[in-house]
Amino acid sequence: MGETRGNSAMIAIMLLFCMFVFHSEIADAETYIVGDAAGWSLHVSTWSNDKHFKDGDEFVFKYDPKVYKVVKVKPEDFGSCNLDSPIAVYTSGNDTITLHTGLHFFISSNRDDCYRRGMSLPLQIS
Repeated sequence: MGETRGNSAMIAIMLLFCMFVFHSEIADAETYIVGDAAGWSLHVSTWSNDKHFKDGDEFVFKYDPKVYKVVKVKPEDFGSCNLDSPIAVYTSGNDTITLHTGLHFFISSNRDDCYRRGMSLPLQIS
């Protein structure tokens, strides 16, 4: 019986430790408004140049949903602003996206704005 209590106590301690670690990672995450005050707009492509993002950070895309959508695309579709096979399409005008380690690519649903007016954004998450 003593061994069962010991195992139960050890499991409880491990669960508490896991909860602490998970909670501390969430607490470290930051929230960014993509494009700052201008939001998801023309010439947003340089917005991330001086920023360093980490796993679990949240990105809020604010835009007029009557004019734009935010489209997450594959690397091979980014440079050409190819909308044919998106990973995801966001349409609310106030989308919060949590990103994890890796390189993520977002473009405007308006191909001309993406291609000619800088509405494309690569985000490197460390």
